[in-house]
Formats: sequence, structure tokens, C-alpha cells
Amino acid sequence: MQEAYYCYARWGAKAKVTDLEQRYPQLLEFTLQQQKLNLNLNRLETIATIARHTVNSTSQTITSTNGSKSIDDALDFCSFLKAARTISSNIDLDKLLASLTEIILENCGAKKSVLIIPQDNIWLLRAITKVNSSFNSADEIETILISQNIDTCQDIPRKIINYVKNTQQTLILDNCKTDIPGLIGKYMLEHQPKSVLCTPIINQGHLVGILYLENQYTSGVFTSSRLQAIQLLASQAAISLENARLYKQATEALQNLQQAQLQIIQSEKMSALGNLVAGVAHEMNNPLGFIAATLKQAQPAFTDVAKHLQLYQELPNKSEEILAHESKIDIDYTLEDFPKMLDAMVMACGRLENISTSLRTFSRTDTNFKQAFNIHEGLDSTILILKHRLKASGQRPAIEVITEYGNIPKIECFDGQLNQVFMNILANAIDALEESNQGKNFKQIQANPNQIMIKTLVNSNSVKISITDNAKGMSEEVKAKIFDHSFTTKEVGKGTGLGLAIAKQIIEEKHNGNIAVNSQLGQGTEFIITLPLISNL
Repeated sequence: MQEAYYCYARWGAKAKVTDLEQRYPQLLEFTLQQQKLNLNLNRLETIATIARHTVNSTSQTITSTNGSKSIDDALDFCSFLKAARTISSNIDLDKLLASLTEIILENCGAKKSVLIIPQDNIWLLRAITKVNSSFNSADEIETILISQNIDTCQDIPRKIINYVKNTQQTLILDNCKTDIPGLIGKYMLEHQPKSVLCTPIINQGHLVGILYLENQYTSGVFTSSRLQAIQLLASQAAISLENARLYKQATEALQNLQQAQLQIIQSEKMSALGNLVAGVAHEMNNPLGFIAATLKQAQPAFTDVAKHLQLYQELPNKSEEILAHESKIDIDYTLEDFPKMLDAMVMACGRLENISTSLRTFSRTDTNFKQAFNIHEGLDSTILILKHRLKASGQRPAIEVITEYGNIPKIECFDGQLNQVFMNILANAIDALEESNQGKNFKQIQANPNQIMIKTLVNSNSVKISITDNAKGMSEEVKAKIFDHSFTTKEVGKGTGLGLAIAKQIIEEKHNGNIAVNSQLGQGTEFIITLPLISNL
């Protein structure tokens, strides 16, 4: 009974309130006694004080001279206080938008509440709260958070919204009647709302939002007292919207700063690795060049010496000492085998030169402009850098890397950055394979060997690079977040969650390409990189 009494009083049904007081005084005894309390509110320096003076500007207190009026005023004050606290306590923008439209709808007799705010100089409809009426159940309040340009939105009277935006004046319409020409548009003619209120939300002289309210069933809903209440709540909302906007900006700035710091750390790691690799390659080059040059001279020299020895062997009357020495050193075998040893050394020098070249390819320093680059050289150099992780160990056989390179031309790119992308993807593939090996013995892994497949091909005007592993794959939830900053599935200390995020940024922002992932649990993972084929250098 008390709850019904409060509800009727809150909605201004004074005749019903009086009837309840007369018919059920014994059930409302406690409530009626509260009317006699003198609520001195002069010391409350909040919006509630303003609300109280708005509701009852001629009296310092709420008295019991008029039972239903005093109860209504007390309830209005409590509602304002609760509403103000709720609005001011929200700093998250989405939560604030939802609570603001719901609170205003609940307290001001509207059936639909719409909040419009600017974003990057574009006015967007951000929240709609409606009362869904039903004959079989109680009214339900539904709030929808969206982000739609008001110029294309069909859920609001755009002419009224634009009028309030341009004039920054409150507009009230009853039964779609107004003296302002051109204000009644398509929306008003189709929906015929009985009561409409549209008011600006202003903070320190700046328009920060627009509030639109309507009631399709009752005219004259937005009275002067309710207008004052709405404007008071809008004043608090203006401050809260500005605080939420600043909080969002600060949060985004902090996230950008953290991401920038992590990217700098990651870039420094790659730079340090590149410098180390370049230093090793440089130190290898000097002795390697000397050895290669010496071998190049030694081969013809030894050929001459061998011919001379053969001529000497053909001489008659050799001494017993010479014959004994020939037998001891097996001169025939030495003459046959030593050229093979020289050839093997030359071949080893060639391999070392290839390694040195691959190291220098991987450690290339990016310039401020794109340059022609052989994708296959970049992939091979990355595989070489990771060779120590691919070779067999006591726990597993070697990880097999299968390359199927197509006939693709050089492309213009930042080659150092592409090598970083290859490094991140291949290192993650090795990590995934090692994780899938957990709980398996050597023979089980050998029966289904670890493999990484790398394919390249030209597809229309682009180059497609596919890197696939046969690890355990990933779930849809992980796949949806795999390129997010700071997202990682690795243990603490083993991953920063930046590798693939940086790879995506390099491919899409620096090279106007695309990177995607295909994966299913138990079927491995495939990363597909698509780069534009700019030139055939």
C-alpha cells in the first residue's frame, strides 16, 4: 500500500493520493506522520538544494499544510537527489549515457528519451530509452546505445533537433502545434507525439549535448515544473558528460602511451638483434674473405705441385729413402684426396658467405623510403636466424620448414620491417609447435612431425605469403583477439602481446597490405600476408 501511495504521489495523481489517505489511514499511519517532519535543507550545497527551491520556491521547508502536495514535493526532492547522485557518480561514457536517459525518462513523464552528443564535430545519436507498454505485463524500459549520425537517423525529428542545436533554446510542443514555420517534419507527421520537449545541454557556455523527450499518449506532460527539473538534471549531466569525455581522452592517451612504450621496447629489441647480427656478419666477412681468397690461390698451386711430383715419380733409380717415404705417406692417396679437401673448404666458405649475406639481409636498416626487396631472401634469412630453434633436441626431432616459393618479383617495401613481421610469425609458430609437443614423447612427435609450410605466389596485383604450422590451433575467442595490443596466450615473462599487433600495423599501415589468420582447434594455424605488387624491379 505504501509503495502504491508513493508511486501515485510521485506521478502527481493527487486525487488518488487523497483517496488513499482517506480510505486507508491505518495502513499509511507511518507515512502520514512523516508529513509533519520539517526538512530544513538550507545547508545542502548541491543540485538537490536547487531542486528543492524549484519545487517549492515560496517556502523554506516542506510542511503538512497540504498532505499530498508535501509528500509529492518530498518525493521530488528525493528523486532529484538520487538522480543527481547517479548521474554524477558515472564517469564511463556509455554507462553515463544509459543512466542519464533512463533517469530523465523515469522522472519527467516521457515515454521516449534520446541523447545526442557531438563527436569530432559530428552530432551523433548515442542513446535511446523507451517505455515498451504491454497489456499483459508491466511497462519495460529499454535502452539502446548506438552511434548514428543525426542527418541519417529516422528515430528523431531532425528539424526540431537542428533548431535547438542552432538556437540553443528549449522547445516544447503539444499536439504537434507550433508557431515556428517549417518545424513539423516527416517524423512528427508520421508519429504524432502528443508532448515533445527538446532542450540543449550546456556547460560553461558550450553546447555539449541535446536531450529530446516525447510522450505519444498524453499532451501537456512537460509542465514548467518538469521543465525546471529536466534543466536541473541537464545541468548536472553537462558536467558529467564533460568529465566522462575528459576521462575517456585521458584513458585513451594513457593506453596510447603504454602501447608506444611497448612498441619502442620491441623496436629496440629488434634493433639490438639487428646490430648484433650485423656485427657478427661483419666480423665473419674479414677472415672469411681471406680464407676464400687463399683457397682460390691454393687450388691451382697444388695442381702444379701435384703434376711436378708425378713427373718426379716417373724418374728411374729412386733411392731407397725416397721409396720408403712414398710408402709411408701414401703419396698416391694424398694426391687424389687433397684436391677434394680443397673443394670442400671452398664449398664451406661459400656456405659461410651465404650465411653472412643472410645475416646482413635480415639486419638491414630501414630508410625513409621503400626500396626493392626480394621476399624470398628475407624469409630465408629469418629462417637462418631461427635455425637454432628448429634443430633437433633430446625432446623432439627437428622442426621441418618446407618452402614452396613462387616466381614473384621484387617489391617496393621497408625490408627491415618485413623481416620483423616474418620473425614474429615464425617465432610464434615455433612456440605453438613446442607447446603442442607437451605431454608427448620423441616417438609420438616423430610419427606426426612438426612442420612449418611457407608458400608465396602472385595473385592478381598482389603478393601472397602463407605461413602455416601443424600445431594445435586456436579457438575462435583467441583468434578474434590475436592482433590486439597486449593480448598474449603465453606465460608471464614469455610474451608481451605486441609481436602480432606490430606485424598488423607494419603490413596494413606501412605497406597498405593485409594480414589475416585462419585457425581451428586441432588443425594448426595459417597466417596470410597480402602485399601490393607495386613494381617489377
